[in-house]
Formats: sequence, C-alpha cells, structure tokens
Amino acid sequence: MLENFQEIVMESPADKISRQIRSLITSGQLKPGDRLPPERKLAERLGVGRTHVRVALQKLEFYGILKTLPQSGTIVAGLGITALEGLISDVLKLENSDFASLVETRVILETRAAMLAAQRRTPEDLVSIQKALAAYEAKVKKGEQAVEEDLMFHLKIAEASKNSVLKSLMLIITPDIVHSFIKLDVCKDGRFVQALDEHRLIVEHINQQQADKAAEAMRIHLQDVLEYSYTLLEKRKPVQ
Repeated sequence: MLENFQEIVMESPADKISRQIRSLITSGQLKPGDRLPPERKLAERLGVGRTHVRVALQKLEFYGILKTLPQSGTIVAGLGITALEGLISDVLKLENSDFASLVETRVILETRAAMLAAQRRTPEDLVSIQKALAAYEAKVKKGEQAVEEDLMFHLKIAEASKNSVLKSLMLIITPDIVHSFIKLDVCKDGRFVQALDEHRLIVEHINQQQADKAAEAMRIHLQDVLEYSYTLLEKRKPVQ
C-alpha cells in the first residue's frame, strides 16, 4: 500500500513565481510586448524577496519567454512561448532529482566558473563579487541564515566567468539546491561562519587571477555539502 503514495514536493519561491508568470502568458493576461512591473514592486506584491523574483525572471529570460530591453525593463517576448512551455516544465522537474545529483552538477559548474572568473574578471566584476560577499558577511554576523546571499555570491562569480551558458545552467539548478538546503537543514552548526572564510579565499584568488587556486578553493568550499549529499543518498538505499 505504501508504494502507492508519492512524496510531496515543495516548489521553490522562484519556481512558483515563474509558473505564475507563465500561466498569465498562456492565459492571455500577459501578451507579447507587455512590460512586467519592476523587481521591487513584483517582490512586494508577491510577498517574497527580490532575489526570488530576479532568479525567476532570469530563468524565463534564458528560455526566451521574457526579454530585458535597455531602459524598457522586462517584457514578454513575442516568439516561441507555446513551444518553450513544455521544455520549461520538463526542466523545472529537476527538483525531483536527488540532492546528490544536483550538488555534483553544481561542483562541476562552479569550479569551472571560479577558474574562468579568475581569468576573465573585470574591475566591475570584482566590485559586484565584493558587494555580494559583504551582504553575506553582514547576514552571518547577525547570526542569521544567509542562503539567498550565498546564492547571489556564487551567481556573481558565474557572471564574472563571462560564460553565459554556464551561468544559465547555474540559474536552472541553484534554486532547487537552495530549496534543498533549507529543507534538509544543510547549513547548520556554524556552516555559514565557516563558509565566510572560504568565500574570502575564493575572492582573493579571483582577485589575484590565480585560476587553478580559485577552482580548488571552490571545490573545497563545496566538499562538505557534496559529502553530506552522499550520506543522504546512502540512507535512501533499500536495506538488503
């Protein structure tokens, strides 16, 4: 009887937002060319942080459903909405993947992102990364969880890699990883404080353009979470 029940899967805020936007588009309430409200107003209306709104919009823009125009904001794109709808639905099912698979993929993407960021970062990139690090540090020093700030720190490094595909792949999987972090209570027992020092070391190597050291520092930074994901995988294996 038990096998007839299915696990209840909770959506991340970013996925709920993207699903709501897609529903408004397919129902015709949002039409090609319509401009979406600014991130801040959307976040206030939806009752979520701006980070969730930003991730949702970036995800939809990656698939061509939304488009950001200079001085015009984010608009609904005019092509491919119906065709892309099924593709996005399939991709968003990633949240059903096991946590270990998501973390393994993240390690591959982020070690490469750190290496490329060290090689290609601009002074503007360094400023953005430092701001993200400062936001993370401020939250940690208050004794609060810094899940969203951690996500933005890693995304800023991906942006500095100058590899748009790599960044887009991270945007697909990281919201699901963040959701799993919260659900599984991964970042406990002072993990945020330890991660702060690891973040600083990564930034130092990127600043000094030490590509191999930046990649290794990122690998070490993610190692604890990767090992934890493997322990969860072992627990799920049926007892022989």
